[in-house]
Order: sequence, then C-alpha cells, then structure tokens
Amino acid sequence: MEQGNETLVREFIFLGFSSLAGLQQLLFIAFLPLYLFTLGTNAIIIATIVLDRALHTPMYFFLAVLSCSETCYTFVIVPKMLVDLLAQKKTISFLGCAIQMFTFLFLGCSHSFLLAAMGYDRYVAICNPLRYMELMGHRVCVGLVAAACACGFTIAQIITSMVFHLPFHSSSQLHHYFCDIAPVLKVASHHSGLSQLVIFMIGVFVLVIPLLLILVSYIHIISAILKIPSSTGRYKAFSTCASHLIVVTVHYGCASFIYLRPKSSYSSSQDTLISVSYTILTPLFNPMIYSLRNKEFKSALRRVMGQTSHPFN
Repeated sequence: MEQGNETLVREFIFLGFSSLAGLQQLLFIAFLPLYLFTLGTNAIIIATIVLDRALHTPMYFFLAVLSCSETCYTFVIVPKMLVDLLAQKKTISFLGCAIQMFTFLFLGCSHSFLLAAMGYDRYVAICNPLRYMELMGHRVCVGLVAAACACGFTIAQIITSMVFHLPFHSSSQLHHYFCDIAPVLKVASHHSGLSQLVIFMIGVFVLVIPLLLILVSYIHIISAILKIPSSTGRYKAFSTCASHLIVVTVHYGCASFIYLRPKSSYSSSQDTLISVSYTILTPLFNPMIYSLRNKEFKSALRRVMGQTSHPFN
C-alpha cells in the first residue's frame, strides 16, 4: 500500500546487535541468567514485603511497587531481545513497536515520579518522624503511586501518538534492539522541528521535575541530619537514604545521557550500550541495593523463609 512516494510500514527490523553477529549466542547465554535472577530477586522482595507484617510500612510499600514496576519494565523489552539474539530475522510489527514504546515509556516515566515519591517518603521519615505514619498513611501512599502512574500514562500516550503518526520510510531498520524514541524517529521520513522540540521538552519535564523534587527533599533531609547530635544517629538516618540515592543516581544518569542531549550527538552504538545497562543491569542491581544493604529486610526474609519451611508449626 502506498501514499504518494511513501510505503506503509508494516514492521520494523532491529539491528541493535548486528555488529556482534558472531557473539549473539554468547550474549544470550550471558543475559538469560541475569534476567532470570532479576525476576527471581524482585519476586522474593515483593513476596517478603507482602508476607512479613513488620515490613508493612510506607517505605517498603514503595519498594514493592518499585520491584513490581521493574519486573514489568524488563518484561516489555528483555524477552523479545533474548528471542531476537537467536533469531535470523529480528522484526516487530508496526503495532507491536507502538505498544512496546508506549509500555516502556509508561513504566519508565512512572519510575521517575515514583522515585520522587520515595524521596518525599524519606523526607517525612527523617524531618517529621513523630508524624510519619500519620502523614504517610495508606491512602497517601496509594495516591502518590496512582499520581506517578497517571503522569507516566499521559506522557507515554502523548509521545507515542506523536511518533507513530509520522510517515516512515519503506526501509524501516532500527539501529537498536527495542522501539526507543530516537531510533524510531531516525527512520521517520520527516518530522517537524516542533514535534522534536515537544518530545524533548516532555523528556526534560519527566526527568528534571522529579529530580528537582528529590533534590528539595534531600536539602531538607541533610539539614535535619546535620542537627542530630550523635554521629551514630546521623549515620543511621543517612543509611536509610543511601539506597534511594544510589538508585536515583543510576536511573537519572542513564536516562539523562539518552534523552537530554542534542540530536547531533546521537550514536546508535553508544545508545545500545547504555540501554543494556538500564534494561538489564540496573533492574538487577536495584533490588540488591535495597535488600542486601538493609538489615531489617534480611531479618524479614529469614522469618518468611522459616515460616514457609515449617508451614504447620
């Protein structure tokens, strides 16, 4: 089917690992255990938080939501990538590409706002400890998660609609391993500077606004920690924020490199490498950062394992 000189695109071809043709089976062998370990670790975190009443607090509620979000986030991209590593023809339908981009953006944008909500949770816990459970009640926590998801859904819908309403070349080769914004825009026949500017500004909003909220929270947190008289108290207060800070640094570092830069500096090979880090490695490390550094969680995990191994005692 043709419209003028344009051919209606029915599918896209992924070329993300084409330069590593001889190593794709090795990549599959390397990525598959990492992905399964990520799924298993997140499942353990969610199950432990649900089953152990001592972890029924706002901080662990947000951690469970974060683990669930990251599980879904990787599920959108990694299984298809693993199949393509073993396939001769690495294709995705036009509709499938749009769905993948929408879901990826929805979860990624929601993730940014969820990290901001977790920053606010730490602010309330340290700056208003006596009113923590009152200010961070169940309805407030659910409302913050719902607001994060609503923002992610709206932004994903706007960007996906703008991208996939563009005309595309009949040659639809994506120099990536999933349908990210930049590689899809690269194969579009033409797109106005206005649409590109709008997408860039939305990216700025998604990354900068939550990051500013996190920075404001931590300015107050640091101020409160410095007022604690004992060094032990200061260390204990800061240790509750350290995991969140590490995750924020990794998330915004990778996302800013990909989405907050001029089009002229676009590099498909660099983007593929960075994308591997935030689609495979970051979801692997985030649960470990939160759980392995946390004595309370490790104690809860031991209790849950003890209960499941002796269910009738």
